[in-house]
Amino acid sequence: MYFKSTYPSPLGTLTLACDGDRLVGLWLDGQKYYGGAISGEMTENNVMPVFEATKKWLDAYFAGKRPAIAGLPLRPIGGEFRQIIWGILCEIPYGEVTTYGDIAKKLAAKTGRGSMSSQAVGGAVGHNPISIIIPCHRVVGSNGSLTGYAGGVQTKIALLELEGADMSKLFVPKRGSAL
Repeated sequence: MYFKSTYPSPLGTLTLACDGDRLVGLWLDGQKYYGGAISGEMTENNVMPVFEATKKWLDAYFAGKRPAIAGLPLRPIGGEFRQIIWGILCEIPYGEVTTYGDIAKKLAAKTGRGSMSSQAVGGAVGHNPISIIIPCHRVVGSNGSLTGYAGGVQTKIALLELEGADMSKLFVPKRGSAL
């Protein structure tokens, strides 16, 4: 059984989902892959400790502080490959960006492979079920393009600007998955 609650963020309403003890989802209304791997209905429950902790984390984050991800009980739903990618995302420092290619290299090193596909990494990043907290918005194209954010490119820009990321070498592509 899964539970849900909402949070009124500066970016719009966020829906939080948990399994009772751990956060399994966080989505913007209208986000691609909203609801992720959760099957069935989510029961509304606004007083669960995991939701209270997550809302405090979000309050701190949107106030421009740097709350630690490790302080939250996270349990994103996904296979082993995606879990590894989401773990790598959690290592990206606040206010910094990395590329899909850099993540592919880290993944190859962790799994003992010679190389890994950036496109496969992009698929796992795009299906991140706990957006904002697991910081997939910090991943950009190798040329600095702001691509691949399920919440939309304007949301990605807003999150990076909130974190004080250097936006000088980043750009919105004229067409592509970010639009």
